Amino acid sequence: MTLPRLRDDRLSLAHVAAAAFMGALGVAVTFDAWKDIYLIASKDEENGHIFLVPLVALYLVWVRRMRLRHCRPSGCIVGPLLVAAGWIIGSLGFYRGIQSFWHGGAVLVVLGCMLSVLGKNVIFRFFPALAVLVFLVPAPNRLRLAIASPLQNWTAFISEKVLEVCGVVNTEVTGNLLKINGQPVFVAEACNGLRMVFALILVCFVFGFALPLRNFVRILILLASPLAAIFCNVVRVPATVWVYAYEPKYFQAFHATAGWAMLLVAFLMLYGIIRLLQWAMIPVNQYTLASQ
Repeated sequence: MTLPRLRDDRLSLAHVAAAAFMGALGVAVTFDAWKDIYLIASKDEENGHIFLVPLVALYLVWVRRMRLRHCRPSGCIVGPLLVAAGWIIGSLGFYRGIQSFWHGGAVLVVLGCMLSVLGKNVIFRFFPALAVLVFLVPAPNRLRLAIASPLQNWTAFISEKVLEVCGVVNTEVTGNLLKINGQPVFVAEACNGLRMVFALILVCFVFGFALPLRNFVRILILLASPLAAIFCNVVRVPATVWVYAYEPKYFQAFHATAGWAMLLVAFLMLYGIIRLLQWAMIPVNQYTLASQ
């Protein structure tokens, strides 16, 4: 029995299957790093968006699947080069205690294994699906703290104004501390929005690159993603801190449900903006997704 020969004029399902096998080998070789990524994502809700990344990457590949017929499996040397780079970065991160390097190196090793079969053309034709894999790397603590601190203060300030406008409670804000009718509520405890920042950036990324939008529109969507995160966080925080202050037994369930619901709100908000721009006759679309 002989194995079918892979075509060299374009990518086929056989190439995809071989790339998946090579990717599985890459995961096996760097299993400890992937296990650590899984543990972080499952235990730390601020990195829970990691579970969405493979689905988003596969979806971005699916909407561009017609490009496979235009890809030749050439330049496969880029795969081993990425494997070597990923192994060096991962080893440096492991022995120097740099967690993001260790995890990022594992991602590069797996990507390099797959590109050893698919070739360099896939990088250009499926770049969004590859770029989104950076979200597989858990955010370093320094980056998380740099984002969380101002986000907590802004969220507390804006939430105070929203609650005052509603007129249902007496509020007072000090830094990231809200007092609701005398009951202290730390925004860091209720929700600092950090989980939503990365998750909403991911939503904005998939929205921008799954639809046939012009590149300048995609850039604007990505640049506006932190603002979308703050907006969605402000929408849910007043209700969340109220539950935290008066119905603490329902807080965890409400907090988790409201967080995921905001992803849908963000998606609908972006869709509404695009529809508004189309109504205003502003050119935001490309001709066809496959030829972007």
